[in-house]
Amino acid sequence: MRKEAYLYRKLKKGYVQCLACEHYCAVAPGDMGKCGVRRNIDGKLMLVVYGKAIAVHIDPVEKKPLFHFLPGQPVFSLGTVGCNFTCKFCQNWEISQVRQFDDQHDYIGEDWSPEAIVEYSIRRHLPMIAYTYNEPIVFFEYAYDTAKLAHEHGIRNIFVSSGFETKQAIDMISPYLDAANIDLKSFNDKFYREISGGRLKPVLRNIEYTTKETNIWVEVTTLFIPGLNDSPSEMRDIAQFLAGVSPDLPWHVTAFHPDYQMLDRPSTSLDTLLRAHEIGKEAGLNYVYVGNVLAPEKETTYCPKCGAPVIQRYGYYVKPLWKEPGVCPRCGYHLAGVWR
Repeated sequence: MRKEAYLYRKLKKGYVQCLACEHYCAVAPGDMGKCGVRRNIDGKLMLVVYGKAIAVHIDPVEKKPLFHFLPGQPVFSLGTVGCNFTCKFCQNWEISQVRQFDDQHDYIGEDWSPEAIVEYSIRRHLPMIAYTYNEPIVFFEYAYDTAKLAHEHGIRNIFVSSGFETKQAIDMISPYLDAANIDLKSFNDKFYREISGGRLKPVLRNIEYTTKETNIWVEVTTLFIPGLNDSPSEMRDIAQFLAGVSPDLPWHVTAFHPDYQMLDRPSTSLDTLLRAHEIGKEAGLNYVYVGNVLAPEKETTYCPKCGAPVIQRYGYYVKPLWKEPGVCPRCGYHLAGVWR
């Protein structure tokens, strides 16, 4: 199904400009934006994957990863084909890097209308919907309509995003978006341009803006790739930036595994992640978590005040130790997050 975009403007000679992400693609008649799914059809910018989910799963919210947002709860997760980034290490490249397709004849996903998603979530008692697997901003209209309808039924909404949205897009969806995990892929603009096909500055702006100026709960993930973004100095730059935004901003430091166009690069060592964890804590971050490897003591949430364990994790097994959600059982400190 095609849907006219909510965020675009018409230009001269039949061109249209997309206003959803920071690429601001000017799209010629019959052409597409960088994402492949926002296309100029008859002088209108159309989303051509509306209601078409290429991936649908029920996940634990910790898989997003979100550790301070309704821990242990299930989430309806969906994504479409297409992405506004071209990350050479993408682990969902089979769907995210699809660009050339005939939306009227090729298979691009199952039929999942916003109404069907919300109805299913209500029937299965799923408290959350996550827009994930690829970049949700490229299917903004689909995500927006679903999130708005879900919000009306008391269902929470989550973006798992590269953080390359325009401020206009954030402002439009923020009344209906409850949480976001934003990838901060590097603190080097050259990395963003050459490895991911984006830019660093908008991502930094969006992390700060979303954390400080909206009611969206934010957590940040950095995938450390050996030899590309895993130097102690870059770790320190990221940690200091995040601590400057908020010491309560959870930072997930995760392991790279060879995939897509980086099959010849080694996996991230546990030592590298432990170094990032230490640097994050030294920078003043209250919550730093190691991911994509088994390190239960570095996945546990500890009280920033007294150091007592508050939530133990082993993979996706979650064991809260509190008597009251979000409150340290030892000293009564209220941890940052959304617990109820």
